[in-house]
This record gives sequence, structure tokens and C-alpha cells, in this order.
Amino acid sequence: QVHLVESGGGTAQAGGSLRLSCKVSGDTTCMGWLRQVEGKEREGIAAIDFNGATGYDDSVKGRFTISTDSTKSTLYLQMDSLKPEDTAMYFCGVAAGSFCPKLDFHDWGKGTQVTVSS
Repeated sequence: QVHLVESGGGTAQAGGSLRLSCKVSGDTTCMGWLRQVEGKEREGIAAIDFNGATGYDDSVKGRFTISTDSTKSTLYLQMDSLKPEDTAMYFCGVAAGSFCPKLDFHDWGKGTQVTVSS
């Protein structure tokens, strides 16, 4: 079982940046980030597999960057050019290999809140 703990959330102004981190304990072939806007379903937004291949939802492509440290024990999400609609609870998650490109995660942490003001 993989244990996931997110950090780095907070408040930013539109156009600003935030960097999320996630401590990952356990083995997985795919890690990524999901977010949940209040009242809506949780959705995957970025993923990285064990080869370093990345994938993004169209809503964040070109603005967010997913990465890991060299040991793959910490997952990051660099969020630039933030918009008010990026306001959500952000979770790091894990997926089975075949679900990685689909951003379809089966387990996630407790989340960290990101609020973007206009």
C-alpha cells in the first residue's frame, strides 16, 4: 500500500505560482495529481510514470508541471499562471500502469487546499 502526504497549498493571486509537494511511501508505477472543486467530482490533472513520461489534462497543460525527485519519493506540481478556476483541493494519487495516461487514479492522500484570488 502506498502512503501519500501532500503539502504546499495556500493562497495565490491570479497569474501567480504555487508548488505542491507529496511524500510518497511505497512502490508505484504511476503517480500524479488530482483536484476537486467544491461540489464537483475529483478529477485527474497530471501524471508521471516510472519512465518519467508525463501527461496533463487540457485545463492545466502548459501551465502546470509534474516532476519527481531522483528517488521518486517526492512528487511535485509546479503551478504557474494560476487562475481563479484553479481553486480546489489538490490530492496526489497513484494509478496502475495502464491507467496512467488516462489520469485515472485509484488511491490518493488527504489533500491540500489551493485558493486563487482574482
